[in-house]
Amino acid sequence: MERRYRLSRSRDFDTVYRHGRSTSTRFFTLYVFPREGGAEARLGLAIPKSVGTAVKRNRLKRTLREVWRTKERTGGLDFVLVARPGLAEAAESNGFSWLIERVDEVIGKTNP
Repeated sequence: MERRYRLSRSRDFDTVYRHGRSTSTRFFTLYVFPREGGAEARLGLAIPKSVGTAVKRNRLKRTLREVWRTKERTGGLDFVLVARPGLAEAAESNGFSWLIERVDEVIGKTNP
């Protein structure tokens, strides 16, 4: 995923958390915020320490970026995807296609 499609600044994350809408599933919480003047959708990942070691968290981030790269993106929206404990182990045991289904599930519950 290219850097222009990522949220990286703390103030961008704060805006999405404070003013966006959220939805949750067993493995994710997704925050969505419609951004003014934005042509491309951007993604921010929040992987807390409770998910696993640094190695597991970084591997999960790389995998989630790859999942996001394969998705159709609606322009002008900012997303923050927060992983929940247990996701790293479940993703390792069930595979990439399972993770795609879980991301689709949480995105499908959101009506931006």
